[in-house]
Amino acid sequence: MVRLACELIRIPSFTTEESPLAEWLANYLGEQGLAVTVQEIEPGRRQTIARLRGTGGGRSIMLNGHIDIDPLASGWTRDPFDPWIADGKLFGHGIYNMKAGVTACIMATLALKRAGVPIRGDVVLACVAAELNSGIGTIHALENGQKTDMAVVAEPYGARTILTKHTGTMDVVIHTLGRATHISKKEHGVDAIAMMMRAVAALDAMRFTHTHDPDLPGLPRLNVGSIIGGRGREHNLRGAYTVSDFCTGLTSTCASTEPERVDGGGRHPSHARRAGRGGSEVRVRDRVPAPARARARPARQGRGGRAEDAAGRADGATQPPPDDRGRAGAFRGPAAQSYAGNDTTHLWAAGIPCCLYGPGGGYIDYHDVHVDLEDLFLCTRVLALTALEATR
Repeated sequence: MVRLACELIRIPSFTTEESPLAEWLANYLGEQGLAVTVQEIEPGRRQTIARLRGTGGGRSIMLNGHIDIDPLASGWTRDPFDPWIADGKLFGHGIYNMKAGVTACIMATLALKRAGVPIRGDVVLACVAAELNSGIGTIHALENGQKTDMAVVAEPYGARTILTKHTGTMDVVIHTLGRATHISKKEHGVDAIAMMMRAVAALDAMRFTHTHDPDLPGLPRLNVGSIIGGRGREHNLRGAYTVSDFCTGLTSTCASTEPERVDGGGRHPSHARRAGRGGSEVRVRDRVPAPARARARPARQGRGGRAEDAAGRADGATQPPPDDRGRAGAFRGPAAQSYAGNDTTHLWAAGIPCCLYGPGGGYIDYHDVHVDLEDLFLCTRVLALTALEATR
């Protein structure tokens, strides 16, 4: 398990750059005797689906994990792509979200194959791309013959947590349009960056209309995570002596409301509105293309129901064995980490009962990311037993 996890860490797989890892996984899983399909979800962008076939007549289960990883933050104490172990933890970029989960899904599937236990249903191992890009990898898999009777997504919520509900997310791209002038005539220009600063302040002060959910009392949430401004629609950064005429902000929202209501903030976004107190009028226009690498995602609305079948099987597999009564079973339901989106949205929409269960760990300000090895080992066992119970 550790050797495989280290191999995954060593292959960077940022969102839109997953193909090298997908190809490595295809070779590895093929060598292990699984039936492998490489899917091209966009031109030149690939993901890997593998299948352990049953004898027929049983229910199928998908073990789902995404191979795209979070952006790399500063502050690492060592090379983030050269894994190391300390204090029972495996460190390396991408291991927490979620190459440890991918490792657990793979090793659970291979454990069933190597043990030679009889299963009737198939185990589908979905190593998907683009989960951080609205989950289009899982959508592509579902639309191309990879539906199962149930699923577990191995997101990093910990070996003692089975998550059955999440908020869902929506990313929104905001552009401010200014008028470029030379610094010598700055007073005649309109600074798009300054307008974006006022827009951010207005967004932070905005009160969303949303439906209160007692399971998720921390809603709604909004974060402006990236801003880039410059000249022209490509955000040209040369010529800082010129007033910026185009600025883009990327925001992520978690709110129990419909996407179209978040989009307009109660009013149509093409209306002119004021950004902040005393601010000049800011025109907000629809359908200005986002930067290519932003890939803003549509809404992924959270769901609670239809998780019981998959969660119940995983819950049973986490119960302590007779000789280990001191260990507690799993917490089950929504939890503090539920303020996110994930691919259970798309599985649920396809009518597939599903839940979230995967090895936990942590990070400090997104650097020195790690997984707890005990969690990785336990989650792998639980996923193998869950798959066995589901398919026999």
